Amino acid sequence: MNQTIQDTKQKLQYNALHNPYHSDRMSIFSKKGMVATSQPLAAQAGLDMLKKGGNAVDAAIATAACLTVVEPTSNGIGGDAFALVWMNGELHGLNSSGPAPRSISIEEVKKAGHDTMPKFGWLPVTVPGAPAAWAELSNRFGKLPFKEVLKPAISYAEEGYPLTPILGKYWRKAYETYKRELKGEEFESWFKTFAPKGRAPEVGEIWRSPHHASTLRDIAETKSESFYRGVLAQKISEASEAHGGFLRSEDLATFYPKWVKPISVNYRGYDVWEIPPNGQGIVALMALNTLKGYDFTEKESAETYHKQIEAIKLAFVDAKKYVTDRSRMNVSVEGLLSESYAAKRRDLIGSEALQPEPGTPPSGGTVYLATADEDGNMVSFIQSNYMGFGSGVVVPETGIGLQNRGHDFSLDPDHDNALAPGKKTYHTIIPGFLTKNGKAVGPFGVMGGYMQPQGHVQVVVNTIDFHLNPQAALDAPRWQWMEDKKVLVERSLPSHIVDDLARRGHDVQVAADSGNFGRGQIIWRDPETGVLAGGTEGRTDGSIAAW
Repeated sequence: MNQTIQDTKQKLQYNALHNPYHSDRMSIFSKKGMVATSQPLAAQAGLDMLKKGGNAVDAAIATAACLTVVEPTSNGIGGDAFALVWMNGELHGLNSSGPAPRSISIEEVKKAGHDTMPKFGWLPVTVPGAPAAWAELSNRFGKLPFKEVLKPAISYAEEGYPLTPILGKYWRKAYETYKRELKGEEFESWFKTFAPKGRAPEVGEIWRSPHHASTLRDIAETKSESFYRGVLAQKISEASEAHGGFLRSEDLATFYPKWVKPISVNYRGYDVWEIPPNGQGIVALMALNTLKGYDFTEKESAETYHKQIEAIKLAFVDAKKYVTDRSRMNVSVEGLLSESYAAKRRDLIGSEALQPEPGTPPSGGTVYLATADEDGNMVSFIQSNYMGFGSGVVVPETGIGLQNRGHDFSLDPDHDNALAPGKKTYHTIIPGFLTKNGKAVGPFGVMGGYMQPQGHVQVVVNTIDFHLNPQAALDAPRWQWMEDKKVLVERSLPSHIVDDLARRGHDVQVAADSGNFGRGQIIWRDPETGVLAGGTEGRTDGSIAAW
């Protein structure tokens, strides 16, 4: 193991304070509390809860609810959520992803004329889990009244707010896609809600959604019960039935979030934590398990990038074959994360780009936020509608934009992730957390579909192997494996590395912009002083609110 990793003076907290690297921006520091997310108004909403006497969980709920209003291009009330909560010295996992409707089936989808699960409309809509996650977190760990933490979101929906630059960019792109793709009465409510003037709102223009405010107020007053077993549930069910969807009141009524035991691997003395399947966090852990067999001495070298790309490839093809609803997986999580399996996969990595194939393990559109309070409690939270605005379906007069998570189901009945009634699909959204010797280092995450575990690996390697502070770890050039030997890289990646990767057999493509490389946040905490060090993403309208 690299001696500098063992040196206590090179611990992560020390690096956050003293190693700026070559980033144009610096980490943010505070003592009493911190909220890091992709939208300034939402970050401030979370910080306001801390100043009112709330804890990291209250801040996370306020920020998450606010993000459904101030960043609807990436998430909404009708999406799913996952959380890793460090509370009173213990890490807790919450899976609030919903299943497919009970009445749907492969046969019914094919009968509707589809050979694969569609992206848009009611067919890919699964039970939304986000409102239930907010209520569950509040019930178990919150200090402030639930109504209080949802006030900022309600206020922004009712009074409106001006669009920020990156938000405006993605809103416009989504509008152009939906205008071209979405035909039919079921999509009219989306256009009324998100393009009320017959176009996407402009950067700096005020957008408001009174229906969204009314729905959030109902959720606040009933602690989300209305969404699953009340008036809102009935409206969702009626809209689904009216347009040939399968989601019904009974699907919503029987849904509850599930507390789960987080999974981890040890990477050079640090424990990296993720939510277990059906989430894809296991991809990051499998890749790190493979990579820990190497010593990386130079960050900006083709050899370093090559090995990371190869490890991600192998992890992804395994996950795409095996990961689904955990209760229906044909292999064990323990097998996928075993040292023996990591060694077998590592043996496949040579000097040339490989065409990845699944192995045989031993049997056995997204927003991210991180919060921390003065008492050492921390939250890693992520929620999404998937593919931007999601299904393109908004329940009339509610502002509820529904996710399209069912798109990831296979219609091949022999596939591990085959569509089935009441089944949860392979899920892309993943929160991350880092600990060392049983103590919290902090939450981290990188949003963005299948980029997420790839972003997790790159952030962890940047932090632990190359001692980068939170901001530098996020600002460093990124790559994304797409399929086969195709790799997308940012323009900031040095050209000699791009050329070297191409010589190794990688099909390297330089991206026109950085929109495909995820948007992350990090908060690290010094266990001795309690000082918080945070980094936020320059690839979005990222913001850190600190106290």
